[in-house]
Amino acid sequence: MLYAMLAYHVEAEVTSWTAEEDAALMTELLAVHDRLNAKKLLGPAARLGATAEARTLRGPGAGMVIDGPFAETKEQLLGLYVLNCADEEEAIGIARDLHRVNPSAVYEIRPIRLYLPGESLPETAQEG
Repeated sequence: MLYAMLAYHVEAEVTSWTAEEDAALMTELLAVHDRLNAKKLLGPAARLGATAEARTLRGPGAGMVIDGPFAETKEQLLGLYVLNCADEEEAIGIARDLHRVNPSAVYEIRPIRLYLPGESLPETAQEG
């Protein structure tokens, strides 16, 4: 089953880190990534650009493009992972591994319903 893990954090805190602090955290996160890759559980992962560079499309018809991210929250969505897990329990376990090395981040875990014509990929189980 595929799960999206959305990584939320207070953006001002992340951007205040020194290059050395950021590199130290990334070293620890990459160790978790290596363990996940060894088990073939980790799909694409990304650190997103600054929320000041985000744009949101909303509204009827062609929509209107507005500056900024999607919602006003204390934490901002700053990254994501795509995981191929046997079940939700395994996905939560991976979130705990990531949280151990980045305890101030918040990880949201959501099943993915994926559609890519011509691609054969595992699919998250349907509810009910």
